[in-house]
Amino acid sequence: MVSELASGVDIAGFDWRLDSPWRRLPITLPGAVLVGLLGLWAGASLMPDQARPPLDSSDKLSLDAQLIEPSPPEIVEKPHREPPPRQEEPEPKPEPTREPLPVEIANLPASLEAPSAPSAEEWRLAAGYTLKNSKRYRNAWGQQVRSQMGTAVAGPDQGLVRFRITIRPNGSLAEVKELWSTSAKASELARKAIETMPPLPPTPTGKPLVFEKTISFLPYETGWPPSYKNDCLPDPPAFRNPFAWDGSSAPPTARTQATVDEAASEDGPTAECDPTSTASTIEEEEHELQRQIERNRWGR
Repeated sequence: MVSELASGVDIAGFDWRLDSPWRRLPITLPGAVLVGLLGLWAGASLMPDQARPPLDSSDKLSLDAQLIEPSPPEIVEKPHREPPPRQEEPEPKPEPTREPLPVEIANLPASLEAPSAPSAEEWRLAAGYTLKNSKRYRNAWGQQVRSQMGTAVAGPDQGLVRFRITIRPNGSLAEVKELWSTSAKASELARKAIETMPPLPPTPTGKPLVFEKTISFLPYETGWPPSYKNDCLPDPPAFRNPFAWDGSSAPPTARTQATVDEAASEDGPTAECDPTSTASTIEEEEHELQRQIERNRWGR
């Protein structure tokens, strides 16, 4: 049996090697065409018929047309509004006529009157104020001189003058030395005021008072009063160059510098200083505020 399969011949005696599709083509091709035609016919029979039969004359639709003209739209009259009455423009008010200043007033230079002399109460406070080399006394003296110099007018006569003054313990003037001046007129008026000053109270310390003072003869300021707020505080140590030496005296040492600073601090204000004596008065506060306004130009 194995030998028969290997040779390609079955039990019936048919040779499978002789089978070929080309030999079956005359039989399979007509059968395939027939089956395809039958499928097309069956599909066409199942589809709905789209052809419609012709309509009879009795089945025709009748159309009744009628022309309707639209009615004209209603005209709504708008309400008549009368224009508002024309307002008459107010007549411009005539500007007030300003009379021109006289030529004499328009060309006047700036001027500033002399301040008032220190009052008796201010001199009383100054005579008992020993702090900072009798600061109140020195300021009162300068105010007294400026009050006797008259009105300062802008021009070549305005200026500053600085003096070194020595006052005896009884309040009398011992020495006056002019250090510098920017105006001959200011120097002349200041010297005349110093010569005609009224008698002054004794110095606060009971010792000769030596100081320098600048007198302001200007049309915009008379010299601002000093502040007394920090007079109870000790003076900061003055700087002294430890390497400076005149070549003849003994060279300074660090110990000598410390001794000098200690002596200076002992002479300064102590803890017994009365704070009420250094409080600023209302006038001093006003002058300080005015000075700050002029310097910083507030409100301009």
